[in-house]
Amino acid sequence: MNRGIILFIGLFITLSTMAGTEQFEFKTSEQEARFISLSTELRCLVCQNQSLADSNAGLAQDLRKEVYNLIQKGQTNQQIVDFLVSRYGDFILYDPPLKLATLMLWFGPLLILIFAGIIVFRMIKKQATETVTELSAPQRDKLKQILSLHSNSEKE
Repeated sequence: MNRGIILFIGLFITLSTMAGTEQFEFKTSEQEARFISLSTELRCLVCQNQSLADSNAGLAQDLRKEVYNLIQKGQTNQQIVDFLVSRYGDFILYDPPLKLATLMLWFGPLLILIFAGIIVFRMIKKQATETVTELSAPQRDKLKQILSLHSNSEKE
C-alpha cells in the first residue's frame, strides 16, 4: 500500500513539473535562436529580476507564447519588442531607452556619486583649514619646557 502511494506521488510530481515546461517547435534554428535571444532580453513583469526565459510565472509563460507566435508570423525582433513595449511599457526591457522618463534611472547613480564626492571633499577641506587657536602664555611656557626636556634626553 505504501509503495503505491509513493509511486502515485512520484508520478504526480513528475507530471506536474513536465506540465510547466513549454516545448516550442521551430521551423529553423534561426527562429529558435531569435526566441532564446528575445526571451533572455525581456524582463518578466511579475518576477522583475528574471528574464522571460528564467521565470516560471504564468505571465512569463504567456509572454513566451506570444513571442513564439509573433516569430512564427514572421515579425522581426524589433517589431516584437515594439509590440511588447507598447503593451507593457519600457519596464519589460532590461536596457530601457534614454528618454525624459528614464533620465533618473540612467544618471541617478552618477548624480548621487557626485553629490557624495562633493560632501566628502568639503568635509576634508573643512578639517584641513580649521584654524588653530593661539596658545596662551602659560601653555607656551609649558610646551617649551616639555620640548627642552625632550631635547635634553635625546642628547644623553
